[in-house]
Amino acid sequence: MILTVEEIMEILPHRYPMLLVDKVIELEPMKRAVGIKNATFNEAFFQGHFPGNPIMPGVLITEAIAQVGGLALLYPEENRGLTPVFTGIDKVRFRHPVKPGDTVRLEAEIVKTKGKMGKVAGRALVDGKLCASGEYMFALVTKG
Repeated sequence: MILTVEEIMEILPHRYPMLLVDKVIELEPMKRAVGIKNATFNEAFFQGHFPGNPIMPGVLITEAIAQVGGLALLYPEENRGLTPVFTGIDKVRFRHPVKPGDTVRLEAEIVKTKGKMGKVAGRALVDGKLCASGEYMFALVTKG
């Protein structure tokens, strides 16, 4: 299943500048998803991180992976309108920088769910090279 950015915005609550997924190229609801982030020099974070050596902040790579996991979690109709929030992050490692012009492949697999909580394993790759990986614990919460 493929999702455009417009379809992603119907599922995720994130908006500019925090929506970090441009499209989804694979989606198995409640199992796994693969998304794409096109890192462009026009993004504000590249201006200050770091001048002369722009690198996408690791925390934003982590957030992008989590958003792809959130799409797999929120795609079922019964989960629409919930907000996925971090409850923990484990084993996160950054191996290779993401630079302007990179196309980042974001992979997320739902490892475990229990009620409205669970764990997602994810990774980010550029040209097949591992940039970041980790485990992300979440809760699906209602607004308010």
